[in-house]
Amino acid sequence: MSATTKNAPSSFLTSIVIVSRYLSVWIAIMLLVLVAYFIAPDTLTRVSFSAVLPLTSFLAITALGQMLVIMTGGIDLSIPGTMTIAAMVLVKIAGASDDKLGIAIVMSLGVACLVGLANGFFVGVLKLNPLIVTLAVGQIVNGITIGYARSIAGESAVPDRFSEWITAQFLGANSIFWTAIIATLLLLLVFRYTEWGRKFQSVGANPHAAWILGIRVDTYIVFAYVTASLLYGLGGILLAGFIRSPSLTFGIPYLLGPIAAVVIGGASLTGGLANAMSTWGAAFFLTLLSQLLRVMGLPTALQFVVFGVAIVGGMVISGDRIVTVIENLLLGASRLRDMDAERNRTPEKNNSQEGGQS
Repeated sequence: MSATTKNAPSSFLTSIVIVSRYLSVWIAIMLLVLVAYFIAPDTLTRVSFSAVLPLTSFLAITALGQMLVIMTGGIDLSIPGTMTIAAMVLVKIAGASDDKLGIAIVMSLGVACLVGLANGFFVGVLKLNPLIVTLAVGQIVNGITIGYARSIAGESAVPDRFSEWITAQFLGANSIFWTAIIATLLLLLVFRYTEWGRKFQSVGANPHAAWILGIRVDTYIVFAYVTASLLYGLGGILLAGFIRSPSLTFGIPYLLGPIAAVVIGGASLTGGLANAMSTWGAAFFLTLLSQLLRVMGLPTALQFVVFGVAIVGGMVISGDRIVTVIENLLLGASRLRDMDAERNRTPEKNNSQEGGQS
């Protein structure tokens, strides 16, 4: 038997385990659609989806950034502050003028990257706890944003041309949706087909082994936080263009939502494994669930309860837990096959021994 034949079953089983990690979120979406169809069909109308898709995109873009951080074994709680300061810089520099829109966007994304650089330096270089560091950096950014916002007029808004671009329709969806799709596909391709993507995953899965192989682990961690903050800043800019006049609190809903989307999407909290498309799917699931609860007219308090239960349930049945269950099932099946093979060999041995004695 050739080595290729021997390795084929092993490769096939490995593929099953990997795919199972990301399958639950798509099953959850199908079940949610069925529930909506029978209980609240208005959730699935075109008008409803015109609200669901932009909100999905905001959550997906920030969740993709959080995904990069979680793939390194970290976590980022500075998302609300990063989104807010990016939006405020956009409004301040652009000053409702289309002529300054380009430089305003560049400056907004640059400020967001500085926040990520600070997080990456403390976590990747100084080896501080990512939970505490990003929470502290987020608070510092919030303080800076409050002081910065005092120089902005109360009714200031983003330039009209930017808002028009945000709401412009292409193939039945607005620019926000297509921006999120492009970011998702780009990360998907990078991790699947580039050497950088494979090294990044190895850093998250086993940083010590990656260091032994000569990979600059610190550099990849810093880059993860910077790129994540770039995505947070992009999300903040798009959200500002969508609502036109951002406030100091408009980033707060994105503190825990991106974390939930990444985990429900099948990412491993220990680092290494994640999938951009599944993360987008989880963002869609959470947004569609919120829309379903609103269409049903549930009280706000009950909406929070149902939403929280759904997140906890999604985390229980996804990611590492599903992989563990699948691996145990496959291991149990393998052991049964070995036991059957051993029982089949035993009579043959006994017959051969009896023949020799006679």
